[in-house]
Amino acid sequence: MNYVGRFAPSPTGPLHGGSLVAALASYLDARAHQGRWLIRIEDLDEARTVAGAAEELIATLAVFGMQSDGEVLWQSQRKDVYQAAFEQLATTVYPCSCSRKEIADSQTGLAADGAAIYPGTCRQGLMQGRSPRAWRLHVGDAPHIEFDDRLQGRISEQLATAAGDFVLKRADGYWAYQLAVVVDDALQGVTDVVRGADLLGSTARQIYLQKLLAVPTPRYMHVPVVRNASGEKLSKQTGAQSLDMSRPLQELMAATHYLGLEIVPAAETLQAFWEAAIPAWSRLYCC
Repeated sequence: MNYVGRFAPSPTGPLHGGSLVAALASYLDARAHQGRWLIRIEDLDEARTVAGAAEELIATLAVFGMQSDGEVLWQSQRKDVYQAAFEQLATTVYPCSCSRKEIADSQTGLAADGAAIYPGTCRQGLMQGRSPRAWRLHVGDAPHIEFDDRLQGRISEQLATAAGDFVLKRADGYWAYQLAVVVDDALQGVTDVVRGADLLGSTARQIYLQKLLAVPTPRYMHVPVVRNASGEKLSKQTGAQSLDMSRPLQELMAATHYLGLEIVPAAETLQAFWEAAIPAWSRLYCC
């Protein structure tokens, strides 16, 4: 198998410590497997995209010694590809007029990613006088989804009760993350997805979409997310500070802490860091 991995940041601001950990994990895994590592810019949500942020992300990664082994893919330029996949799923997709408040008020519980589980209100058709807000995939009696995560172990999820019918096209007209990521992983030939554990709850839905679209399912590995002093996931919303571009080695050394890697003695140059970090990752995480 020719290994292909990827890092897929959203250009909503500069990289911070949490996103560096995710980038580092995916990069080290690709290098440990002597594979390719790709960068994908997930800029579908144009309302949240910050002008120039994508270019800054790519430049920052390069300063830290991580460069894409192929052309950088921009999701905003691939809307026709997502439309084609959407049409392929036409028999299992239906329009939904429910607002977020209406779904939350149904008290059907929360999916693993924190989203309210859809109660199926519009599954048999829109209520009179209502217009579509979004388009959902009818999971019906979807099979029990099981997969082996390389770090988290055996994961099992009954999709119908754990997530319900999920959105493929949002109310604002943007394609949903679940559809875009599956399409792009397949077309880029991604064999291994290494990402933060905050996305573990999306994986069953993505595997189900892969089955419907008849595309391969990658191997998955979900690494711990960095949290702040309050226990919240480190993010731009929780006040994460941008990486210090003048201290790439120190930032990388700090990131290894969250991945359980020991680099002793501490590397004194970027080259020395990579020469030590790749075999350290291989010893800990690769078979």
